[in-house]
Amino acid sequence: MEQKSKDPLHGKTLEAILNALVAHLGWAEMGYRIRINCFLDTPSINSSLKFLRKTPWARKKVEDLYIEFDKEIPESK
Repeated sequence: MEQKSKDPLHGKTLEAILNALVAHLGWAEMGYRIRINCFLDTPSINSSLKFLRKTPWARKKVEDLYIEFDKEIPESK
């Protein structure tokens, strides 16, 4: 019997998390909730990934936001 991890981030890449949040909330709402320039000024997945990979506190905020909305975000297959 296969056990499923209870960690909502298990098996998710940062890119998948970011794409799911952008699809669910949009850049404007993400910029409102997490005040970082890569969400506010000409946002893109690539620039955001670059910043988030270098900035642990910002990545943590994005992961926490994903966990907050985990049940509402449709699972991508």
